[in-house]
Amino acid sequence: MTALNLTNQLLNFMAPAAFVALFVVLVAHVFARFFGSKRPLALSLSAQLAIVFVASLVLLAAGLVIFGRDGKMASYALLAVGAATCQWLLLRGWKA
Repeated sequence: MTALNLTNQLLNFMAPAAFVALFVVLVAHVFARFFGSKRPLALSLSAQLAIVFVASLVLLAAGLVIFGRDGKMASYALLAVGAATCQWLLLRGWKA
């Protein structure tokens, strides 16, 4: 495998985590504004995005280790639930 192929494989592995993290963080901010949340955010938007992205990558890697291959729907379900849970924790959703 060449360096270009390895880079392509890694970027394709990280793409779902990046898009889900971006979607979850932006939707959380839209809903916070829509429902008139007065609480200040604990972290900046970029910090939340970075934390959710790293957590999503860890969950995708766990799915790769558990199932032995990438692209299983169970891994993507774990990614979606894990990213949403991570964002809920970052926004202190239990205090709402």
